[in-house]
Amino acid sequence: MDRILSADGTPIAYRRQGEGPPLVLVGGALSVAATDAVLAALLAPRFTVVTYDRRGRGASGDTGRCTVAREVEDLAAVVGAAGAGASVFGMSAGGALALEAAAAGLPVELLAVYEPPYTPGASGLRFKARCTARLRRLLAAGDRGAAVELFLSLTGVAEETAARMRRAPVWPELESMAHTLAYDDALLGDGAIPAERFSAVTARALVICGGFSSAPARAATRTLAEALPRGRHRTLTGQTREVAPQVLAPVLTEFFARDVYAYGRAS
Repeated sequence: MDRILSADGTPIAYRRQGEGPPLVLVGGALSVAATDAVLAALLAPRFTVVTYDRRGRGASGDTGRCTVAREVEDLAAVVGAAGAGASVFGMSAGGALALEAAAAGLPVELLAVYEPPYTPGASGLRFKARCTARLRRLLAAGDRGAAVELFLSLTGVAEETAARMRRAPVWPELESMAHTLAYDDALLGDGAIPAERFSAVTARALVICGGFSSAPARAATRTLAEALPRGRHRTLTGQTREVAPQVLAPVLTEFFARDVYAYGRAS
């Protein structure tokens, strides 16, 4: 993997593959660049796909004092390394990061996100507050395993499945990234969609959800699309929060497709 320094000097590791207009993939909670390997391979015939280890994960560094602003700076550094005219796709909490970066002035013209896990509405805000409080207690106590289990339960992983995962080779890696769950939690604020802040997003944006995702998740994506000045919404029939890369890739390819001559002129 290559590395680039973020604004505060933290090294951010990234991987580049394919050929064509640059497209940066932003992973969700507990993911690294390799998590998006299948999706990246499916997109590589049409794009130069850049995946990266977000701060505190994989081969990237971490100061231990992460804020939303620092992660925005990390993404800006990766987009700069990707090249002129880069587009961005964000998965789950990575979508929230992509939106925050765009609202802060990240120069992207095309932006797509898949189910950023906002929880608007009175009950959703109470739920988010409880989850935030519990996560902070677990991390403060150094109980990384329980923090990972909390995240897994929130994503719909059954208790018995989580128990099996604890015995799997991947578990130590997940625990090593447990502290970054606080970074994703911060990206989502109190759970409400920050419509006023996102009104500054100038990129043409596509907000995607799965047709089999929960009703609140689907509703949140529609509200998000309406909050974006140039946003539109799309539902992928038969998909859930764990969307199949083979279904997602053609949708992203269609949205991010650029005229070859225009790309060559920009690069």
